[in-house]
Formats: sequence, structure tokens, C-alpha cells
Amino acid sequence: MNYQQLVTQIKQKKTFLCIGLDSDPDKIPACLHAFADPVLEFNKRIIHATQDLCVAYKPNAAFYESRGIPGLQCLIDTYKHIPKDCLSIIDAKRGDIGNTSDQYAKGFFNEAASGMGFDAITITPYMGHDSITPYLQYEGKWVIILALTSSAGSRDYQYLETNDGLLYEAVIKKANTLAGTDRLMYVVGATKSEEFTRVRKVAPDNFLLVPGVGAQGGSLEEVCRYGMTKDCGLLVNASRSVIYASNGEDFAGAARAEALKLQQQMEEELSKAGVI
Repeated sequence: MNYQQLVTQIKQKKTFLCIGLDSDPDKIPACLHAFADPVLEFNKRIIHATQDLCVAYKPNAAFYESRGIPGLQCLIDTYKHIPKDCLSIIDAKRGDIGNTSDQYAKGFFNEAASGMGFDAITITPYMGHDSITPYLQYEGKWVIILALTSSAGSRDYQYLETNDGLLYEAVIKKANTLAGTDRLMYVVGATKSEEFTRVRKVAPDNFLLVPGVGAQGGSLEEVCRYGMTKDCGLLVNASRSVIYASNGEDFAGAARAEALKLQQQMEEELSKAGVI
């Protein structure tokens, strides 16, 4: 999915919601435990219930890799169930270089090799440009770079002063020399809404992947006020608040209800900004 296709989906669906599939076997409803792969069944029903209300799905690799071979197969099967009109993001936060990054990219982008051909991957950039460029070798794939996170520890490093601004600003400036807005996104936490103005000075047109709305307490209205562009430029992620809205047999319907609330709020913000 390229830049314009993503913008088109946002305008058509009137939403910029990304649903995180941080699917924990210990938290999914007991009614699914009889299935051969309860997590896969959970993911399939969540996707089926919400696919018209979001433009992206983001499985978190850790929740699958921690289960060994069965978890990896679940991730492959989950990828295959993500609709083609939704951006598929693997939240892997890889951060290596050279041949190692080549293999990570192959694992998540080369469907013929691994069974997975995600549209985008999250990475950590702190080993430099050679932790980014291996992923850019895959034409049409997105690289989503950690810039400013919601975590308390973000101030340990991301706010350090450099000769080119705060460290997270320097990261964005450097990365923007490697590819354009059609290939690079940045992670910016919703709880850092006061920083979106600074982020937009160095990344005026890039899409931002924004976690932290919902369970972490970020404000959707503030994110939009400071971060939205003429093309929207935002993918706001919600995970726990949507997928764990209920732990009963009604979990899919409850997830849809939560996603619908967010979609309606997002439609209002898109309208206010003149995007739709």
C-alpha cells in the first residue's frame, strides 16, 4: 500500500485507526480455548468485526515469538487474514545492521521466503543509517522509525541535546535524507502531544504512527490539533482498549463498538481539518 492508497483509504473509511493485535493467550476469552489455535481465532474475529472501521492492523511480534513455532505460525496466518485494503504493520522494533537486518527484512517482507509480506515494519534507528537502509531495499515497503515514545524512559536518551536539536529531532532529520514521505513513518507517542509541533517542524508531511490513545491516556483531540496534515498524516493505534473490550463471548462485538467510537471521533477530526 503506497502513500496515496493509504490516504484514499482514510478518506473513504473516514478513519485513521490502526488496531494493535497484541494478542495474549492469557487474556483472550475462555470460549476460544477449545480451538486448535485460540489466538488465531481471536485475531480472525477481531479483524472481521473491525475491518471497515480501521485502515491498519499491527501485530506485535513479541506476543507471537514468545510462543515459539506455534506462535510464529499464528503470526503468519494472522498476516494472511489482514485485508488488502488495510496497511499491515509488523511491530518488531528491530535495530541491527548489515546481514542481520537483511535477514529481518527478508523474514517480514519476503512472503515467498517466510510466508509474511507485511507492508511496514517498526525499527529502532540507534545503530545509524545502516539499521534503516536494508529495509528500504524492498520497493514499496514502509519503514516506521521510533522517534519519540510514550514511555517514562524516553527522557533518558530521546531528549538529549545534540548539535542538531534534541536527539529524536536529529534522528528524524537524518532518516529523512534516506527516503521520502512515501517510505518513512515515525512513531510518536500520544502522551507527548505537546511535542507534535516540534515533530512537525522536522517531519511536516510524514505519516506518524501514534500509540498511547486509549489505555495509556493520550488525547486524540490533542494529537489531531498538533499533528494532523492536509492528508491526515496520522495512524493512531489502539490495542488493549479495543481487543480486550470484553473477555466474554461478545468480545468481537465489544471490540467493534470500541473501534466504532474511535472511528466516529476520527471522522469528526478529519472533517474539522478539511481532510474529508
